[in-house]
Formats: sequence, C-alpha cells, structure tokens
Amino acid sequence: MRRVVLPILFVCLWSGSALALPAPMSKEELLAKSDLVALVRILSVTCTAVTKDEHTGEDLPSYSAEAELIEVIKGDEPKGGDVTITFHTIPKGLLGPWSVFYYPGEMVWTHLVKEDGAYTTTWWNGRGTLVDKAVITELPTTPGETVGQMPEPEPQTPL
Repeated sequence: MRRVVLPILFVCLWSGSALALPAPMSKEELLAKSDLVALVRILSVTCTAVTKDEHTGEDLPSYSAEAELIEVIKGDEPKGGDVTITFHTIPKGLLGPWSVFYYPGEMVWTHLVKEDGAYTTTWWNGRGTLVDKAVITELPTTPGETVGQMPEPEPQTPL
C-alpha cells in the first residue's frame, strides 16, 4: 500500500507546484503581445518607492530604468530615443521568476508593453538575449537614489 501512496502523493505535490508557475510565452506570443520589441542599453536605474509586503513584511523596492533604443523590431519609438521601463521586487520564496530586472550598462533584447506612459516587461520571459553585461549589479533601495551613467555635462563656453 505504501508503495502506491507515495508515488501518487509525489505526483500530486509536484503537479500542484508546477501549476503555480505560469508557462513562458513563445517567441510568437511575446512578439504579438508586445508594444515594443527592442535592443536596449540601460543608462540608469532609479528606486522610485519602497512598499512593505502585507504578507511577509519585506521591503519591496520599485524601479524606473532609463533605456536607450539601440535597435527597434516592433513599436512606434524611434531608434536612438530613450524610454522608461518600470519593474519591482517581489517577496522572497515565491515560485517562479516573476520579476524582471534591468541593470545599468547592460544591453539586452526585450519585449515591452506600455502602461501609464512607461513600459514594463511583457511577461517573465520577455527579457531576452544579453548582448553586453551590466556595469552595475547592485540596485538602490532608497527612493530617489539612482545608479548608472549620468548624462555628459554640457561644454562650458569661456567668458
């Protein structure tokens, strides 16, 4: 009896946790559901807010990344322009890679949807191939703090 119950119990537990993780979107689905598909260079990332998770009590930062469009496959944004990508931290211990992070200096292919004037990643697997690695891998945790490349200063004209 024990030989029969344990495998059935294992299958039930395994399939239950597998159902908790949504399936990745196919390349075709990502393309169809995205407003912007582009190769982006992340210029900077700013911590915009920190909220406390009601279940875990964890502090969860939200971010805004400024990204330069290197190549555009789909969308109305011009190559060479800049867009804002928003993302946030999720509580530790949740199943699945639900949150997609961007880091200053990296160049990455991504699929984005427009929400409230900014973009966010279409789905958890919408961040594609990394072309260049990040120069900064630690994100700020204080609202208003920014990491990344700062704009070049304007040249000063002599008096």
